[in-house]
Amino acid sequence: MIIRPAHQTDAEAIAKVQVDTWRSTYKGIMSDDFLAALSYEQRAKAWHNILSDPKPNQFAYVAMQDAKEVIGFAVGGQERSGDTEYTGELYALYVLEAFQRQGLGHRLTATLARSCIDAGLGSLLVWVLEGNPCRRFYEALGGERLRDKQINVGGAQLVEVAYGWRDARTLLTNPSGSCND
Repeated sequence: MIIRPAHQTDAEAIAKVQVDTWRSTYKGIMSDDFLAALSYEQRAKAWHNILSDPKPNQFAYVAMQDAKEVIGFAVGGQERSGDTEYTGELYALYVLEAFQRQGLGHRLTATLARSCIDAGLGSLLVWVLEGNPCRRFYEALGGERLRDKQINVGGAQLVEVAYGWRDARTLLTNPSGSCND
């Protein structure tokens, strides 16, 4: 498995991983209609925009099974809400269900953490839906549960949980053993 920086040409493949992962992970958490309505084309357009105009201190990586197939990705960078304690944020981490529990989630997270550390973002947080069965992945990586908030996704009120690492260096070596790993 190869992890490399994401390129604009990866937008369609990233969109497919994102939509497919949402559909497998959030089945029973979000409505079937909402999940069925997710669009590869809309997500690809969004990813084209993100990858064609990267912001300072924002990083994106893809995991490849071989030189052709994207099977996971991670995106993150500077924390987006102005949190005073956590300077970096893991915005998104997705690994196709068939490739979970093989160490890929940890490798993607560690790669992103290294970029954040190198950019002076020494602490990280991530927001994850409370009902997400893969939430335990962040706990296995040593994430401390920080706070919860209500969000609306597809008309449903859901709880999102923040996990944090005061020292992102712990993500460089900390093994895990659940879901996205």
